[in-house]
Formats: sequence, C-alpha cells, structure tokens
Amino acid sequence: MISTPIVQFGTSRFLQAHADLFVSEALEKGDALGKITIVQTTGSAERAGRLTALAAADGFPVIIRGLAEGAEIDRTQQIKSVARALSTAADWDEIKRIVATEAEVLISNTGDTGYAIGPDDLAPDIPASFPGKLLILLRERYRAGGKALTVLPCELVARNGDTLKMVILGLQSERFADADFAGWLANQVIWGNTLVDRIVSEPLEPAGAVAEPYALWAIEAQPGLKLPCIHPSILLVDDLSPYEKLKLHILNLGHTVLADLWLKTGRPQDETVKAILKDLDVFATLMEIYETEVIPGFAAKNLGSEAASYVALTLDRFRNPFLDHRIRDIANHHAEKITRRLADFTAWSPDVAMPRLTAIIESR
Repeated sequence: MISTPIVQFGTSRFLQAHADLFVSEALEKGDALGKITIVQTTGSAERAGRLTALAAADGFPVIIRGLAEGAEIDRTQQIKSVARALSTAADWDEIKRIVATEAEVLISNTGDTGYAIGPDDLAPDIPASFPGKLLILLRERYRAGGKALTVLPCELVARNGDTLKMVILGLQSERFADADFAGWLANQVIWGNTLVDRIVSEPLEPAGAVAEPYALWAIEAQPGLKLPCIHPSILLVDDLSPYEKLKLHILNLGHTVLADLWLKTGRPQDETVKAILKDLDVFATLMEIYETEVIPGFAAKNLGSEAASYVALTLDRFRNPFLDHRIRDIANHHAEKITRRLADFTAWSPDVAMPRLTAIIESR
C-alpha cells in the first residue's frame, strides 16, 4: 500500500469537495505531499459503505455547480486523492501505525461538537471522542520517535488550531503524567488555525458531493507549518481576521439582511435566496447596504477593495441557480445572528454611518 502523508479525520461531504478535491487537483501537477488516508471517527453504520467508495480506484465524483463571474458552471470531476479509507472501530491498530510512521499533515472536520469530551470517553481501547482518539494517536507518534507534525482542523470554531491544542493538552495532563510528551505536543506538533468557506449543498451516494465554484481554505502561517498541497484556493496568510470579517460581515450579514426583510414582509414560506433577489426592491435594498454601509465600513479598516471584490463573489453565490437555500433556514436564531453579524460590525467600524443596519439592529 502506498504511504499516505495526509491523514483526514472525517468523511463529510464538505471535506470531499474541499481538501480531497484540492489534493486531487494538486497531485495532477505534482504539487501535493501525496495521497490521503481517510479515517471515519464515528461508528455510524450508514457511513460504512462510503469508506469503500471513497477509496475506489477510479475515484469519486464532485459536481461543481453555480456562478463564477456571472458565468454558469456545471462540471463533474473525479477525486482520486484517497488511497484508503479506514474506520477507528475496525482498523484502530492500522490507523495508529499510519499516524505514527506515515503522516505529515492531519486534517479534521468532525462537526460543531467535534471537540466535546463526554463521560463515556475513557473506553479501555478506543476513546469515544475525537480529541480522545487524537491524543492516543499522537502518543503513538511520540513513542515512535516523535517526528514533527502539522494539524489543520477545519471545524467552524474560532482559532480552531489553538482551541484543539488546548483541549489535547488538557486531556494529556489528565491521562498521561509525562512532561516530555506534553512538551512534544506543545512544541513539535504545529497546530494550525484555519478558515474554510465553501457551500457543499448535497451528498452523492455512495460517495461524492455537489458544491459551489467558490472555495477558500485560509491557513494562518507559523514556523514549521506544512501544507498538504499547493492550490489556488489555499491561502497561507499572516492573519485570519480579515477573512473572518469578510465572510461574517458580507456573506453572513447579507443572509441576515435578507432574512429580516423576509420576516417583516410576509413573503412566501419556501422562498429561497436566489428567488428573493429577483425582487428588484429587495436587491436594491441589499445593494444599498453593501455599497453605502458595509464596503465603507471595511474601507475604514483599509479593506475596501477586498470588501468590494467579496461582495461581487457573494452575489454570485447568492444567485447560484443550482442551490435552493431557503430563507426560513437562515432565519433561525435571527436575533442572535443580528447581534453577531450586524451589531458587531457597526461596533467594529463605529465611525461609518450605518442607518439601515442600525434600524435592523434596533428592531430585534
């Protein structure tokens, strides 16, 4: 079996259309570390068949559908970056060997609660949680010589690398009284902070996904950090904050503005983002907010051109003819979203007048 320098925890459709696709495209150009071992971290029975399909010799399909610079995209590509797909339930010893001896980069996407530790985590052989499993695997690597390793979490958690590092160090202090191991975890494992952005709208069976053309994997630079591949959608940056702000206060803010209009004007219950933007009055309102409040707010932070470009990208994403993104789903937890997406933006750029956003904030 071929050696795999990239180990991926999680079988999600997002990772299939994100990291797996990037590595597959980079391999064709000789710009990747190598192929991927995918690890299923849960015992989910419905995902068992997915493992075989993910590692099929002819790959699995990812369909890219949407708009790019106003042009319609609809293409299918075979993802051939996965050498093997294993399960912690069935292949634990082999996974330990791979992480200890082959891995150079670990990638994870284990869901919003992926870092949680439950009372059933102290299993005799295989911990229940992802952090518990990761700690055991890292200890195997440490005991096998402790070569440096980069961890790139993709969970939607602020400062996800720093957060996962603290969780692992906390577990280590509880479960292994070993100062040298703790020092290795802190200094020889590179915990990368990342930001991911791509709408992956549906899975394909038994493996594959449907995704929009836009994709971003921003990774904060630090000494010793290793990338899985070189790809146009992977950006190595000094600071993730601008990318976080652009996503939160343009794409997410735009969604919440549309949801607010939808809630207040008795529009169709099943209305989608692309449908509501066909209403010229709604579109004009959104554009006025973007052009007179949001972009000037970013410009005050020397991010005006970046914001204008991201607004154009966002409009293509909103108008994706293949995506049925329902406003009612966006409207969940509306008041909390107004606080984080709108109120925090006005507080971040307080010298710019934002009357329309302020009116929405005050009407919560």
